[in-house]
Amino acid sequence: MSKKTKLLILLALGTLLIFACTLPSEEARENDPNIVFTAAAQTAAVQLTEVARANNAPTQDSGSTAPMLSPPTLSPPTAAIPTLTPTEDSCNKADFVTDVTVPDGTAFSPGETFTKTWRVKNIGTCAWTSDYDLVFVSGEKMGGVSPQPMLGNVAPGSTVDISVNFTAPTESGNYVSSWQIRNNKNVLFAKVYVQIKVQSGAFAVTSVSDMDSFHISGRGVALSAKITTNKAGKVEYHWILREAGQPDITTATEELNFASGETKEAATLWTSCPHAGSFTAHLYIDDPNHQEFGSASFNCP
Repeated sequence: MSKKTKLLILLALGTLLIFACTLPSEEARENDPNIVFTAAAQTAAVQLTEVARANNAPTQDSGSTAPMLSPPTLSPPTAAIPTLTPTEDSCNKADFVTDVTVPDGTAFSPGETFTKTWRVKNIGTCAWTSDYDLVFVSGEKMGGVSPQPMLGNVAPGSTVDISVNFTAPTESGNYVSSWQIRNNKNVLFAKVYVQIKVQSGAFAVTSVSDMDSFHISGRGVALSAKITTNKAGKVEYHWILREAGQPDITTATEELNFASGETKEAATLWTSCPHAGSFTAHLYIDDPNHQEFGSASFNCP
């Protein structure tokens, strides 16, 4: 081999050696921090991309792309509202017992007068005194006097009849008048009402006069009164006999036929004095008025 050839070979080997020394090794690439950070960033990007794809993937049943869900908004807890229980006045309480006169829907002629009586029971713990009264609260007053004072004391557990005189309105129609008991502190309780209808030209008893009652020795008590009507019709009536502190006693229902607007006498002999005592007699018109009229006193021996 010539010297020239050997020299060329040595130069070639030297060149290869120099390039080999300057090229980076695999170990250096693995330990290069820039390469490590770059790889980590690429890996994180790939993972985020995969999560986004999973969230945006279509659902199996709808075939549409589901939107990304926002975290739920939590409301602060609401404090419970306490329940208020109303208190009841046990002192002044009443229970409606019955309409003694003028049941609901009773018909009257325009301008006709009548007396409404309610029976109520004191179911409270306080007695009703003469400082208590009945006052008008709503509806048609119909000439009723308000306040209407209570007559005497009504002890707890006792009943009392309260009456108001009315005059039917002059126009036909249905009317209601509401009233309440008022205590000595101006507190209202125990609502009662009267409900009537006014009919022009309706048959009615317009007055009861000359009421009388007296005991006939050996026979009983004679009861009499004069009844006046506004037109022809039939009147049904009975008597109510009262003794203080005792239940009412009622006689059998009787009737009178009127050929026109006129006056007739109703007379009854009551033979059943239960014992000696003072009584009052009252005439009650069952039909057409449903109304109690007047009073007359007598004594049983």
